[in-house]
Amino acid sequence: MQENDRQPKIKIEDQHIIDNKALNIWEALIPVFALVAMLSYNIFVYGDDALNGSNQFILIMGAAIAAIVGFYNKVKYKRMLEEVAENIKSTVGAILILLMVGALAGTWLISGIIPSMIYYGLQILNPTIFLAASVIICSIISIATGSSWTTSATIGIALIGIGKTLGIDIGMTAGAVLSGAYFGDKMSPLSDTTNLAPAMAGAELFSHIKYMTLTTIPTIVITLIVFVIIGLNLDTTGTPQISDKLNAIDGAFNISPWLFTVPVLVIFMIVKKTPPLIALLFGALLGGVTAIIAQPEIVASVAGYDNLTFQSAYKGVMNALTVDTAVITTSAELNDLFTAGGMKGMLSTIWLIICAMVFGGVMDAIGALARITDALLKMATSIFGLFASTVASCLTLNLTASDQYLAIVVPGKMFKKAYEDKGLAPENLSRTLEDSGTVTSVLIPWNTCGAYHSKVLFGYAGATAYIPYALFSIISPFMTLLFVALRIKIKMIRDK
Repeated sequence: MQENDRQPKIKIEDQHIIDNKALNIWEALIPVFALVAMLSYNIFVYGDDALNGSNQFILIMGAAIAAIVGFYNKVKYKRMLEEVAENIKSTVGAILILLMVGALAGTWLISGIIPSMIYYGLQILNPTIFLAASVIICSIISIATGSSWTTSATIGIALIGIGKTLGIDIGMTAGAVLSGAYFGDKMSPLSDTTNLAPAMAGAELFSHIKYMTLTTIPTIVITLIVFVIIGLNLDTTGTPQISDKLNAIDGAFNISPWLFTVPVLVIFMIVKKTPPLIALLFGALLGGVTAIIAQPEIVASVAGYDNLTFQSAYKGVMNALTVDTAVITTSAELNDLFTAGGMKGMLSTIWLIICAMVFGGVMDAIGALARITDALLKMATSIFGLFASTVASCLTLNLTASDQYLAIVVPGKMFKKAYEDKGLAPENLSRTLEDSGTVTSVLIPWNTCGAYHSKVLFGYAGATAYIPYALFSIISPFMTLLFVALRIKIKMIRDK
């Protein structure tokens, strides 16, 4: 999962899906239409600033409208609160990871880890190959860790910095990072969602991964080709020379390849199945120790002191972990880049996730999620219609429940028997759940995954700018439908 990515294990697959036979499909859709309309107007008014608070209130308003529909259908207030509490409880792991990522970004900045990545990356990567290389690099890291979230929080942040310095649009870079991250997350046996999807469909893990390659490999190849074409056509004539940036970084930090030991250790811990929360906490603390050793002047400066003492070291590291910090260089562009918000900087994203879970919880409590999915299931009169209904259901759940786990669990439970009745092997369902549930979660700004990656990669400034360039996530659901339409390698139960 995303990322999913790597939240602490929860028995979400055992979650009861609430059905309400008194609720008709139009009543179930009222909160959805209202939410989309309100969010659309709010984004029109606020632009990218909508994610700084107003969208959060719109989600609460959507929940209120869903509650009114529920009251009309005799759903009790207590039941709604219980479902909201259950939803919020399921995001505790994600919230803690967000806080740790904020802390890690702060200490990795003042320790020189991120600046060193940018320093060496600028000398290796050029604008022509940068986007395609970013996809490949993030794919490798994500396969190794099984987490798109960890990939964004480590190498993703550094690649954003390199791309910005090379003069590449930040949305393009973020799209390339996420394309690689979600490819690796989807194909890794360490990923939560890669394990959850076959569990819901009744498929075996490695059979599921093997079957996914049929649609996933063409998708990532197309993604790479598009990014290569974009790279070849980038207008780099106005891109500034990097020598002044390298001198600015070298003048502000003690740059050394030894600093890469910290991220390597963190990635190694996650590969060895250390819980991501523990690995990120270790990385944040080790970043603080590294900062004291490698960048004593910066640590003292962040604390507001002239010299490094025990007190200034403690305060400097603690500031980096928790609040806004900045390192000043001779480059104005780098000054904008070398800032971090610590744990405090993640609070607005946590606020967004909680509000999204309130809306999703009320929608579940009144039976709207089950009713919408059931309506889509009834439209599946053919094999293609069944796959299309599954895709539509996953997208709808990502939009309404705001959580990719539920976008896998609910359709997985609802559609499992329908696939069996048509003689389709369970790998068909598990692959479709991943192609349309896992990877599209990042395309929804108020989804837990969309909110996380938007904040981690570049804050809320232009937070939705990456969506047109998240090519892997955009192409995946269309690829799975194309394979069904052309009847390419559709696995039947008798084939097993």
